[in-house]
Amino acid sequence: MQKHRLTVNTSLLATLVLALLPLAAEAHRSFLLPSTTAVEGKDPWVTVDAAVGENAFEFDANPLKLDGLSIIGPDGKAVLPAQTFTGKRRSVFDVQLAKPGSYRIALVGENAMANYKLNGEAKRWRGSVEALEKEIPAGASELQVTRTHSRIETIVVAGKAGGEALKPAGVGLEVLPLSATDEYHAGETARFRVLLDGKPLPELKVALVPGNVRYRGVLREVTATTDAKGEFSVTWPFAEMYWISASHPARPVVAEGQPRPAPPAKRWTYAGTVEVQAQ
Repeated sequence: MQKHRLTVNTSLLATLVLALLPLAAEAHRSFLLPSTTAVEGKDPWVTVDAAVGENAFEFDANPLKLDGLSIIGPDGKAVLPAQTFTGKRRSVFDVQLAKPGSYRIALVGENAMANYKLNGEAKRWRGSVEALEKEIPAGASELQVTRTHSRIETIVVAGKAGGEALKPAGVGLEVLPLSATDEYHAGETARFRVLLDGKPLPELKVALVPGNVRYRGVLREVTATTDAKGEFSVTWPFAEMYWISASHPARPVVAEGQPRPAPPAKRWTYAGTVEVQAQ
């Protein structure tokens, strides 16, 4: 089996770092939004929006650049997008689903954030991992660096779900479905497994937020915590597109007036999109 292609998109760095914020306090959300997650017919296609919004699936902030786009087909091989376009608020691309099965569409990247002092003045830097050593001044002191691996993805099915694309990439934080993604229905329960670098991750908090918040006026967030096997279940409250978010390690809760601990050397974040249909 061909390994999943992981490519770094340096133009994504400014938006991917938004996923570092705590789940309950996130100011913006990065997402891939497919026109549908299940396609039938002789010549199936899907159109995908890639953007950052104040709420999930709202195009009121920035586009996600497509330089690091990875599409894995049911046979485990890379698929090229068609008709790519990046505008002011969103990027858009089409995917031809030439073979039956599941397609894993993802933006995967790694960036760095540094805090340091230069001549007694506090400084902050964000950028690519490759640029880190070149752009931090030689005279910097009290240097603290966090490297973040981010995955933003969705799964689209042509015909019947299944295939090589659903196997773990083995790198970074992954939320993998344990049932067919084209068979999620309101009122029913779905189960997922969370992996970190290919291994189950227990006791991780996962948030699931339904789209169209602006029409409800309330978030309606659902949260779950993974068990010893790295698995969790969710009963879908109603039909909608759902944004799934998780990050590791958890941010520490610091009492007011107390110093914050040093940031971790490595962080992982995940943002996924699934569709839940009506009964």
